[in-house]
Amino acid sequence: MTFDAIGIAGSALSLHRKWLDAIADNLANVNTATSTDGAAFQARYIVAEAGAGQGGVFVAGAAFGDPEGRLAYEPTNPLADAKGYVRYPDIDMGSQMSQLILAQRGYQANAAVVDRAKGSYEAALQIGRN
Repeated sequence: MTFDAIGIAGSALSLHRKWLDAIADNLANVNTATSTDGAAFQARYIVAEAGAGQGGVFVAGAAFGDPEGRLAYEPTNPLADAKGYVRYPDIDMGSQMSQLILAQRGYQANAAVVDRAKGSYEAALQIGRN
């Protein structure tokens, strides 16, 4: 039972770490401008699935944002087209910050589960030694 808890929480830790990585990439590129003839940075969203059989979760893949992004009128930008437009990713900063908080809290909760399960396992070993 203790090993199951560690394995399940460990799989969730891995999922939350990848979720945090994706959010960090999205936030780092929120202001990345490209020319209008190219694709905008595509936000990455982690797709999670429940583990079969023994429980836990895993990363099933990633979904990506719209390559069209959004157009902004910036005629002084060196990447601007003849009409003065550049392309930015369609990333909502507020949504990404909310996702960041959720991912951090999930990671912290699963780390606490691993720590408590480890403590239970160590206590059980001490009982066996006495």
